[in-house]
Amino acid sequence: MTDTLPLVLLLLAAAVAVVALFRTLGLPPIMGYLLVGTVMGPHALGWVPDTSQTRHLAEFGVVFLMFSIGLEFSLARLYRMKRIVFGLGAAQVVVSTLVAMLLARLLGVPWLAGIALGGALAMSSTAILSKLLADRGELDAPHGREVIGVLLFQDIAVVPLLVLIPALMQPVEAMAQALLLAGLKAALLLGLVLFVGQRVLSAWFYRVARTKSSELFMLNVLLITLGMAWLTEQAGLSLALGAFTAGMLIGETDYRIQVAEDIKPFRDVLLGLFFVSIGMRLDLTQLASEWPKVIGLLVALLGLKLAIVGGFSRWLGSLPGTALRSGLWLCAGGEFGFVVLARSGEVGLLTPLQWQPVLAALVLSLLLGPLVVQFSDRLVFRFVASEWLMRSMQLTQIAAQSLTTDKHAILCGFGRTGQHLARFLEVEGISFMALDPDPERVRAATAAGEAVSWGDGTRKEMLLAAGLARASVVIITFADVAAALRVIHRVRELRPEVPIVSRARNEEDMEKLYAAGAAEVVPEALESSVMLATHALALSGIPMHKVIKRLREMREQHYALLRGFFHGATDVSDQLTDADQPRLHAVTLTPGAWIIGHCVADLDLEKVGVGITAIRRRSQRGLKPQPSLELIEGDVVVLLGTAAAVVAGEDALLRGKLK
Repeated sequence: MTDTLPLVLLLLAAAVAVVALFRTLGLPPIMGYLLVGTVMGPHALGWVPDTSQTRHLAEFGVVFLMFSIGLEFSLARLYRMKRIVFGLGAAQVVVSTLVAMLLARLLGVPWLAGIALGGALAMSSTAILSKLLADRGELDAPHGREVIGVLLFQDIAVVPLLVLIPALMQPVEAMAQALLLAGLKAALLLGLVLFVGQRVLSAWFYRVARTKSSELFMLNVLLITLGMAWLTEQAGLSLALGAFTAGMLIGETDYRIQVAEDIKPFRDVLLGLFFVSIGMRLDLTQLASEWPKVIGLLVALLGLKLAIVGGFSRWLGSLPGTALRSGLWLCAGGEFGFVVLARSGEVGLLTPLQWQPVLAALVLSLLLGPLVVQFSDRLVFRFVASEWLMRSMQLTQIAAQSLTTDKHAILCGFGRTGQHLARFLEVEGISFMALDPDPERVRAATAAGEAVSWGDGTRKEMLLAAGLARASVVIITFADVAAALRVIHRVRELRPEVPIVSRARNEEDMEKLYAAGAAEVVPEALESSVMLATHALALSGIPMHKVIKRLREMREQHYALLRGFFHGATDVSDQLTDADQPRLHAVTLTPGAWIIGHCVADLDLEKVGVGITAIRRRSQRGLKPQPSLELIEGDVVVLLGTAAAVVAGEDALLRGKLK
């Protein structure tokens, strides 16, 4: 198969099928690309030849990956995290590389090749770990900050490592001169970037953006990225360094976010092709005879990196639990390990016999990495005795704050939305207990006297310590749907009758949260469109009473608990006392309640001036209060009426008496 188009179509078809399968199984798509290359490559089916053209095309994936890292590079961020980045991060990369180099030398590998192997094994997966941290809501946790700091240093370290590898192939007497020359070139290039390039590029992007042509903007980004990569290659440096420099240049302009979104499709597709090319080099027949060596390398990789990261983290002052968690998160290999191995193989620094087992060990570690992370908490509690004490102290602190509260609100998240909500609750005299995973935010809030504690609302023990057994409502103030679903699951498991109000980004997330058991969901997209529409109608000259009527109608269509609340209530609110104002009241049908086994129509609640707006049943969304609906134990009936009316309605539901 020599024609280019059939080859590309074959790769695309296989990649689409395998990556879709891996995403369904919750596995990293990187593994899917590696599997496609391994199966279809020259060492297996032989459908795709491992040629220089294929490798050259795949190298563009590395170029765009390094460009994306350059976009995220920030001197201010480096300075804020300098202790972790240049302390723990530098120690991990340097010591891991040295240890791997020494072990390789003991096994007969030349020490220069050992440097390349050590650099490859020292890397961890930025793409996988950062996503796992975000999904688990642990970016601001102590171990989350350490993981991000180490990953940041690894991303930086790979640039000089890719420059160093070609120089290692030169004779020893010429190596120092080559490294010195490469260092001077890189310093000159970075100097031009920092002092000249930013202003020039910012002005140029402004001119391009003024044309309002997305096509021209995209072409300009590609020109700068590939142009810088070509210039650095011509200067005797690597394509990756040029792409990284281009990313740094654009990252200092006002167009960084737009460029990152535009470049992402190119990066993902070409990076996938790079991993396919890596898989093509994996010789399964050779590895079948060397599986003990592969397993040994895998165990050594996980164990040594765990010990190095955990040891240095502890030495730099982290708690034992944090140190062990950081080590468990960072012990597996990463995508940059493949980049370093591929570069080493291209320049002849490593032979296939040397890097085949290492490549296989990296692939297996990527598969095991998410699994190790999943069980990291259990391992920490198993091996770190003080972690139980720390968790107990944290829970005791939360419980002490919530001890005096009753019928309070639990706020999961105390960001801007949570803080605005807390102000509303304070005005109405409703007590609350907030949980937030950001220690800096919690420290600032508690110093100001807020009822907030550091904790994760997705954990059972945190919710119980916050007084879930006494709470009247749980409010999820963040828009992360995965974390919100975990909170809802925990609350429903511990106390199914308590109402949950959740925030969501859009209506798609809204349906997921309703299905999980949220009593009400407030989607940001809906509220934004509703407010935009009402302001637009008012400014278009529509009478205000019609605008307010339309606002009520739109909200009633989406929020079940507010149906029937607006009509006749707010229009005359100024003439009613607080006791006469209609209010919502939730009644849980406990064992022995009279209404259990009866239908809604069996009690004429309208006689006492109360209505039923919704019925919640376990994990179901609010049921319509049809007269023929039979109520069961555990149902939560939401009543609407004045203070006296809802008391009479509750008595009727529980005892069958109408006052």
